[in-house]
Amino acid sequence: MAVQRLSSKNQIVIPKEARQAMGVKGGDELLVVVKDDLTIVMPNPKRYVKAVQGLAKGIYPSDYLKRERRSW
Repeated sequence: MAVQRLSSKNQIVIPKEARQAMGVKGGDELLVVVKDDLTIVMPNPKRYVKAVQGLAKGIYPSDYLKRERRSW
């Protein structure tokens, strides 16, 4: 984990390891998502459906959907 300082122009440098992991380079667009006190920075996806596909996989128990449908 790298610690970066915010410059007087409100800029930060994204560490090389993070840029490589995200597959971005200079000039690429980044998406910044703020949720309460958490900020997520990721490459701006060309297709949002592909970017979020499977994010919630494994969060709910396998029988959750069946139980939820029965409650309707």
